[in-house]
Amino acid sequence: MTTSTPQPAKGSFEDFPHLLTGTHWIEHLRDGSPVLIRPLRAEDREREEDFIRRLSPTARRYRFLGNFRQASPALVDQLMQVDFPRQVAFVALLHENGQLREIGVSRYAATSEQQQCECAVTVADEWQNKGLGVLLMRHLIDVARGNGFKHMFSIDEASNQNMHHLADFLGFRRELSPDDPARVVHTLDL
Repeated sequence: MTTSTPQPAKGSFEDFPHLLTGTHWIEHLRDGSPVLIRPLRAEDREREEDFIRRLSPTARRYRFLGNFRQASPALVDQLMQVDFPRQVAFVALLHENGQLREIGVSRYAATSEQQQCECAVTVADEWQNKGLGVLLMRHLIDVARGNGFKHMFSIDEASNQNMHHLADFLGFRRELSPDDPARVVHTLDL
């Protein structure tokens, strides 16, 4: 009987080792708390659902630009879809009562415009203002650059001050959305 080594799923990070300089990172927040940052995996689905459920209504609205109480299965399917190098997601995890808990996520997805990707970052309410968004976005920006993207953007509510501060800190430009004056577009040249 011959056994074969399992092969990574097509489109996973493992298919492109030369484009990713590590499979996980232990980072420390401004308060010294250690967090694990790594690519999103299929087995993170329940963690992702729990993460969204724990977000405040304001944080959910800022992330998804709409209101809902619970993420639909279709939305979670979409969020779990990673097709490296066109769709990338990193999660920030910590140990809580012997279990890994998701406290942040960053992601990008290629757009129809050549060499451009749309990004998003979300940090659990109780972990905001500790530097986690910066850490997640820096990993995302590095991978996007390595994958040949030249521009990264996000569409955010104009009232989302935390996102304005993060975008400013990371060097994104901000302009009002031409489609909706209640939203802004943050753009970074990579």
